Amino acid sequence: MVEGFSHASNSKVARRGRQRESALEKARGGGRIVRAKRMVVAVNPTEFEYLEGNIPSEWDAWIRGRRKQPPSIEELVKNQHYREHIKGKAREVGERELALQAKEYEEGLVARPAQTIAKGHAAATSFGQPETSEEPVSTANTFQPGSWIPAAKK
Repeated sequence: MVEGFSHASNSKVARRGRQRESALEKARGGGRIVRAKRMVVAVNPTEFEYLEGNIPSEWDAWIRGRRKQPPSIEELVKNQHYREHIKGKAREVGERELALQAKEYEEGLVARPAQTIAKGHAAATSFGQPETSEEPVSTANTFQPGSWIPAAKK
């Protein structure tokens, strides 16, 4: 079932079972206009089950008050087709780019990227064996005292 909206009840049930409600804007005693109350009631109300993209961007805009009218079914379908079309175009461009790179590598126009070898972890203060020097070394929060080497016998 595609999302449907009933203006009489001011509620909307999505195809995944979410229910959206809105209260009409009302003028209060001082002439203030109170914004419409817009809510989403999820099928699975636990936070850890939420995935980004569960709520379409059109609904998100309506819920947050960035648009006045809720999205129509036609608008949702049109935007979904447009997104799929753009993803397909991006996939085609990526494939063409990879084919062009492979052709350039074969012709020798472009060098292949060099493989970097990581030693240790980027967050580590030093990699491999600690180097000893006769002079003390101080960098940032670390201090290495100088090493003592006995003098040669005369």
